[in-house]
Amino acid sequence: MDASPNRPPAVLLLHGLCANPLELAPVATSLRAAGYVVEVPALAGYGVSHHTGQPLPVPPFEQWLAEAEACFDRLAAAHGQVAVGGLCMGAVLSMALAARRPAAALVLISTTLHFDGWNVSPWRRLLPLAYLPVLRRRMSFKETAPFGLKNERLRTWVAQAMASQQVSAVGAAQLSAAALFEATRLIRHVRARLPRLTAPAVVLHATEDDVAGPRSVHELQRNLGRAPEVHWFHDSYHMLTLDNERIAVARTVRDFLLGQLPPARPTLPTLELRDEHYA
Repeated sequence: MDASPNRPPAVLLLHGLCANPLELAPVATSLRAAGYVVEVPALAGYGVSHHTGQPLPVPPFEQWLAEAEACFDRLAAAHGQVAVGGLCMGAVLSMALAARRPAAALVLISTTLHFDGWNVSPWRRLLPLAYLPVLRRRMSFKETAPFGLKNERLRTWVAQAMASQQVSAVGAAQLSAAALFEATRLIRHVRARLPRLTAPAVVLHATEDDVAGPRSVHELQRNLGRAPEVHWFHDSYHMLTLDNERIAVARTVRDFLLGQLPPARPTLPTLELRDEHYA
């Protein structure tokens, strides 16, 4: 369905695992200024409370997907065209959604199909042991510096927030084994469906991503049903939406979507974010 002056296209953005919608605020702000309706939902058992830092019990990833589908269906009924995307595991979840719903476009930021960034511990290869039922209900893994951020000022702020509140704009202080187990299941689910995804896609990734190295991007380039538009960023780590190049990231997403499903009457097409809003 086409957008009309009374039905601007919508964008459904999904944040990362054990995180919260704040990490996508700069992108969402830029898109709303350009005339899109933007929703960044908090899915039960997928993120954490920004106020308490406490995760909810982790359901099977199929429940995350079902909630995302419900959000998509509601936006599609109201706005016609809906683009979907996300950050990190949110990008993976958005691809699972696009395999089941007619997404108008895909926005894939710091897509994590492999946990192989430079800051991932060599002990990562033993993680499957933590997926044993008796262990994954009890084990968790502490987030460590640089927290996906190259910007030292932001990194210090995140460390302080995690120490005092157990949560920050980049997510929770700890990742549960149960959440990582479901993320691994989700990755397998999506990898088998990449050739089905033929919507226009933009891929944004840091050359120095500390969580997911270039292999995830190369897999998307090889296996997506339609070749994606790829943008590399050289002065940021995994949290592209908050790090040094957050303004360029938000602009890249906005410009891509304006080329794919422009609002009939953009609200503020020339508005630019200012660094101090998120620094």
